[in-house]
Amino acid sequence: MAAKRMPVLAGVLREQRRQVAVWCLTLASLSAMYISFYPSMGGTGMQDLVDNMPEQLSTALGYDRLGTAAGWLTSTIYAFVVPVLLLVFAIATGSRLIAGDEESGDLELEAAAPLSRRQILIQRLLALWLATLTLVVTVTLVSYALVLALDMGISVGNIIAASTGLLLLVIGMGTVALAVGAVTGRRAIALGATAGLAVLAYVLDALGRVAQASWMNAISPFSWYLEHEPLTNGFDLRGIVLLAAVPIVATAGALFQFNRRDLMV
Repeated sequence: MAAKRMPVLAGVLREQRRQVAVWCLTLASLSAMYISFYPSMGGTGMQDLVDNMPEQLSTALGYDRLGTAAGWLTSTIYAFVVPVLLLVFAIATGSRLIAGDEESGDLELEAAAPLSRRQILIQRLLALWLATLTLVVTVTLVSYALVLALDMGISVGNIIAASTGLLLLVIGMGTVALAVGAVTGRRAIALGATAGLAVLAYVLDALGRVAQASWMNAISPFSWYLEHEPLTNGFDLRGIVLLAAVPIVATAGALFQFNRRDLMV
């Protein structure tokens, strides 16, 4: 029934199922590996090592938080390894779903079918969001299981808060990639522009903390996601709203332009 009502969504999910499964396994393995290092590397010993590093370097890399369980989980999983991999997945997938398939001609059948362009774009976007949600849920479950097993003392509510921010950050960048592809019809432009935006957001967050330049943090999605330290303090309403605004605005722009542009099919 769902496949008949949303055939594009069903087709993209069916096409991506093996890829998503591999990504889930990879993220679960890396998350488990890094979290399991905490009993031997975390705590006061790691904090002593961080204290001997140059302060600006440790702040830029986020290592100043490694001395606590929440800080370890933030620095190793939620601030570096997992966001980087998820952004690679979301940006690459988002740039392909419209622009990539348009360039290859795979979008031609859908464009000729009795489906509006709005339906095509929305269903492909939902496929990106559902795949990303699956990956983030995988990381969340693995993190919570190991937090309990290692008695790290982080509440499930705070893990969900961090995962919610992570999901919105990654969905936002993936949606921007899809939107740029829908506007330009060029996968390389969508990929390059969104990857550059993600790197800029990360650099602004790091430099803002080092230089104590609050304006850098104010415009960085990475800061909206982590500045409140969700694994310690829980949900940050302001950050959640700002992160959610990115995919909403990008989707609106994509729908507006995609309905009017001549497709390369």
